[in-house]
Amino acid sequence: MMDLTGVRHVQARIAQLQEQFGMPGNLPGTGFSQKLEKEMQKSLGVTEAQKTSEPAVQENNQPLPAVQKVDNAKMVLADMPLADQNLSTLIEAAARKYKVDPKLVAAVAEVESNGNQNAVSSVGAIGVMQLMPDTAASLGVDPYNKQQNIEGGAKYLRQMLDTFGGDTKKAVAAYNAGPGAVKDYGGVPPYKETQNYVNKVLDIYR
Repeated sequence: MMDLTGVRHVQARIAQLQEQFGMPGNLPGTGFSQKLEKEMQKSLGVTEAQKTSEPAVQENNQPLPAVQKVDNAKMVLADMPLADQNLSTLIEAAARKYKVDPKLVAAVAEVESNGNQNAVSSVGAIGVMQLMPDTAASLGVDPYNKQQNIEGGAKYLRQMLDTFGGDTKKAVAAYNAGPGAVKDYGGVPPYKETQNYVNKVLDIYR
């Protein structure tokens, strides 16, 4: 036999709500349907949190795949560590301009500032690619302009790659410690900061 306890409970609440809202008979007024819906959900044991947080599932009880609207023209850097699509677009354009792997530019950007144009280091390095003012001036860019900052970083990476015969490890070390230090030590300088920096960048790049 069907258990009508829940139905009777709802019916009782309808009567209480009708009395509360001053509604005779079965003439729901403003706000009544919303209130009734909540009461029915309570009687069924469904909470607001459950209604909003539980993922949709297919018939086989597997979660439905997330649907992402993606502009195919911006998919070049889809697997990069940076989520900011505008930032990715700027990096891709700068990398193409200076013939540097966009993933390398992105890896440096993440380690330097986590892609934050507002980042300023304790020694005065500015923006996404953490350009020092003197370096930015020598590159002919405004470090406070996001696009120019990224172009400056890509251009500097190109210079370091050219300086060290395309050796990515040395180029990344030079980006952090300067080309002079890399030349002096014939490779990554024995500075813990630079060694950690190179490892982080190359881990992301690979």
